[in-house]
Amino acid sequence: MDNGMTPDVLETPTVDRESTAPSQHQQATRRRRILWLVGLAVLVIGVIWLIHHRLASQPARMGGRFAAMGGPMPVSVGKVTTADVPVVIDALGTVTPLATVAVRPQVTGVLVKIAFQEGQLVKAGDLLAEIDPRPYQAALDSAQGQLEKDQATLAGARIDLARYKRELQEDAVSAQTYTDETATVHSDEAAVAADTASVETARLNLGFTRITSPVTGLVGLRQVDLGNLLQANQSQQVVNVTQMQPMSVLFSVPENDLSQVLDQIHQGKKLTAEAWDRSMTHLIATGTLASLDNEINTSTGTLNMRALFDNRTMQLYPDEFVNIKLVVNTLPNQVVVPGAAVQNGPSSNFVYVVNSDHTVSMRTVVTGPTDGANIAVTKGLTPGETVVTDGADQLRDGAEVLLPGEKPAGGFANGAGGTHGGSTSQRCARISGMMKSATGSRAEHLAKFYSRLGCGGSGQKAGAAD
Repeated sequence: MDNGMTPDVLETPTVDRESTAPSQHQQATRRRRILWLVGLAVLVIGVIWLIHHRLASQPARMGGRFAAMGGPMPVSVGKVTTADVPVVIDALGTVTPLATVAVRPQVTGVLVKIAFQEGQLVKAGDLLAEIDPRPYQAALDSAQGQLEKDQATLAGARIDLARYKRELQEDAVSAQTYTDETATVHSDEAAVAADTASVETARLNLGFTRITSPVTGLVGLRQVDLGNLLQANQSQQVVNVTQMQPMSVLFSVPENDLSQVLDQIHQGKKLTAEAWDRSMTHLIATGTLASLDNEINTSTGTLNMRALFDNRTMQLYPDEFVNIKLVVNTLPNQVVVPGAAVQNGPSSNFVYVVNSDHTVSMRTVVTGPTDGANIAVTKGLTPGETVVTDGADQLRDGAEVLLPGEKPAGGFANGAGGTHGGSTSQRCARISGMMKSATGSRAEHLAKFYSRLGCGGSGQKAGAAD
C-alpha cells in the first residue's frame, strides 16, 4: 500500500509547480508592460504640456521683453474722435414674401401647353399653362344658342302681349287671355336670364382653361407635365408663384425695447431696418419698418414686426435667415473710440490714455451705444486724445509705451549701446546723457538705475566690467 501511494503523492506537487510557474511569469510580464505604457503616456503628456506652455508664453515674453528690461511696452493706439452714433436694436429675422400662391387648375381637362420657364420672373396675368379649351368652347356655343332661341321666344311673346293689350281695350279679347300672355312674357324673360347666366358660366370656364399668374413674382419648379389630366381644384398645384418685390422680413423685438420703437413711430418717423447675412459681415438690403403685430407673445416676451425691402437685387430669398438692425435713433456728435480700447474692469470700464511723455494713464469711462468697430463714450474722454487699442493687458497706470513706428531708445536696448552693455563707466556716461532729455517716469527710472550703478559716487568702478 505504501509503495503504491508514494508515486501519486510525489507527482501531485510536480504538476502544480509546472502549471503555476508559467502563469506567474505571464502576470509579471503583463505588469511590466502596463508600467511601461503608463510611464510612456505620462512622458508624452509631459512633453505636450511643456511645448504648449512654451508656445503660450512666447508671445507674452516677446511682447514684454522691453518691459522686463525696464523699457517701454510696444502698443497699438487709436484716436478719440466724434461721430453720429445710431441707436440700434438687433434682432433675428426670417424673409417672408407678401404673397406666395399655389396655382391650381379650376376646370378639368388635359394640359396642352406650359408657357413658363422654371425660375422665370412673370407679371400678374401672364399665361402659365393652358388646358384643352375645346369642350368649354362647345359648351359656350351651346349656351349662346339657347340664349338666342329664348330671346327670340321672348320677343314674340312681348309682341303678342302688346296686341292683346290693344284688343283688351277694344273688348276683342278677354282679360284672362291678356293675363296668360303676361305670364308667358315673364316666363320667357326668366329663361333668357338663366340662359345669360349659362353663357357667362361657360365663358368663365373657357377662361379658366388659360391658367395665368395671379401676382408678379418668381415661378418655382413645375409640378405637372404636358398631357396630364388636371382636375378642378386638385391638391397638386401646377406651380408656385412667389412675390419677390417688395420683400418683407419678420422679426421679433423684446418688450423692454418696445418703448424706443413706439416713441419714434408716434412721432411719425420711419425707422430704418438693415438686413445682414448670417455672419453679420455683408449688408444685404436696407428698408423700413412697415408694421407691428397687435399683441405681445407672452411665451417669449417679444413683439413681431415686419420690415419691407424693395429687393431690387433679388438677394432676399423666401425663408432665408437674416440679422436685422433696427435703427431707432441717431445720437449726434458723440465721442467715439475703437471698441478694442475699452477694457472691462471689476467695477467699471476703463481705457489707457497715452500722455505726451509716452506714458499711459488709466481712466474710467462710461460707454454708450456701439456702432460697428467703434463705441460711444459718454464720460471720461475728450476728442483728440490717444488711447491704447492693443497691448493694454501688459500695462499699468504710469507705464511707458512704445508707439507704432518708433524704435526703442538706446537706453532700453541690449548690447554695447544700451544700459546693459559695456563697462560701468560707459553705462553711467550713456545714462547721464539720456537723463538730460528724459521726463516723467522715464527720468525717474533712469535716475534709479544711475544710482544703483553707483554712478557719480565712490561706489563707481571706472573701467570695470559689469
